[in-house]
Amino acid sequence: MPTPLDLLIERMQRRGEFPALSAAVAGIQNATNSERQSVSELTHEVLKDVALTQKLLRLVNSVHYAHAGRGTVSTVSRAVALVGFDAVRNLALSLVLLEHMRDVKHAERMREEFLRALMAGSVASALCALSSESEEAFIGAMFQNLGRMLTAFYFPLEAAEIRELVHTGKYQTGEEGAAMKVLGLGYEAFGTGVARLWGLPESLQRCMRKPIGQPPVRPPELPAERQRWVAQAGNAVVDALLQGGGGPLRQVADRYARCLALAPQEILEATARAREKLAVLVEVLNLQPAAGSAVSQLLLCAPAEAPPPPVPQEDVLAPHALKASPPAQSGFAPLARRNSPQVADLLAAGVHDIATAMSEPFQVNDVVRMVIETMFRALSFQRIVFCLRDAKTDTLVGRLGLGEGWLATAHAMKVPLKTPGDLFAAVCLKGADTLIADTTEPRIAQRLPAWYRQHVQAQAFLLLPLTSRQMPFALIYADHAAPGGIVLDEKELALLRTLRNQAVTAFRQHG
Repeated sequence: MPTPLDLLIERMQRRGEFPALSAAVAGIQNATNSERQSVSELTHEVLKDVALTQKLLRLVNSVHYAHAGRGTVSTVSRAVALVGFDAVRNLALSLVLLEHMRDVKHAERMREEFLRALMAGSVASALCALSSESEEAFIGAMFQNLGRMLTAFYFPLEAAEIRELVHTGKYQTGEEGAAMKVLGLGYEAFGTGVARLWGLPESLQRCMRKPIGQPPVRPPELPAERQRWVAQAGNAVVDALLQGGGGPLRQVADRYARCLALAPQEILEATARAREKLAVLVEVLNLQPAAGSAVSQLLLCAPAEAPPPPVPQEDVLAPHALKASPPAQSGFAPLARRNSPQVADLLAAGVHDIATAMSEPFQVNDVVRMVIETMFRALSFQRIVFCLRDAKTDTLVGRLGLGEGWLATAHAMKVPLKTPGDLFAAVCLKGADTLIADTTEPRIAQRLPAWYRQHVQAQAFLLLPLTSRQMPFALIYADHAAPGGIVLDEKELALLRTLRNQAVTAFRQHG
């Protein structure tokens, strides 16, 4: 008598996509199983699919992987040499799922499922200290979602019924119990069954089976068991982010900290890095979710954590949180500047140059100079100043800069971090990227510090705080002489943040 798994596989086999998907996965897996781990075999399998090849190369050339090589990567062979065999294999497996699970009728649902799995993999990867472990964690956490993704694609009606049952709250085991009711087996059993059919490694199949019970109070001794908990943690973080608010995420961090031998704050920081990585993947793969959808919360630029220190008066900064500029702004007309593609190209070239520099022994000051020079040239700022925390006074002071009168501005800049009294201090203590388009606006003007009113008086400025463990340790300040002089689109904004994060990474690596 056929099992529920046999019946589901039989139904999938009737659709042309599943045999093609199975063949593609098997081809990649056979190349991976080669004793020589032959680069030529993996390259051959990837090149069979033109769309897969293009997407993989775009990913390898993305901001996330730019540090791995010099110049544009235009061949799969070079991609393997630069970012590693396992990394390319995992990217290929991930992209194969994406390419073969396209459904016009349910495009948004499949996009959400794929983004959810990608985010889980990204978080799990970020939780690992060793690159070899991170690649296994990525694919393990992602494939823990295989059963749900297959159901959403091949059995959309059943998937909708499962979601409805979960919403009723009748099943203590959540999705697994609801899936058992509708499909005859849980998502986990469905996913691991298909993985077995595809001949995926036993180690990956084992990682797809979620560990039972609460996380242990000590890190598991066996690497395979640790991988299961890392993958579980990655998916738990995603579930918390989808709930919204900082509480659930903090609870997950506290629950898994001892099991992973990490501090809760390190888990939150890994989540932030994973969100940045996901934002790059979304842009490269053109997977933008619908505005306001639950999964769009995964792409926020900062993780939902504990609330920032309270501002003792009405918070007038919220409307100035850094975001892409609209086509036209009330009160003034945006000034003419270089066209957006040129700005983005200059920023992206800087990201690449800095990544290359950081792949070799480097000095932090050199990286900082490259960061501010890239921003200054691309966006034609009047001046830009890099501030660093003075440990004795707990104050941010100007250190490096470029542009008109930057040295005088740097000498004047004093941002105390003990209290969020003025606008600069409030922004830094919040860690909030902020664009002030018009400093003459009354509610903004009254929050400007005295040193700014006396010595700077720029009409528009940008603030990009650098934080570590939720505390600011540096600040990038850039300004323009006219109101509305700083205009940013989504791509430019993402690249600015990437540059800032490269500076943070440089400080972190040098202790």
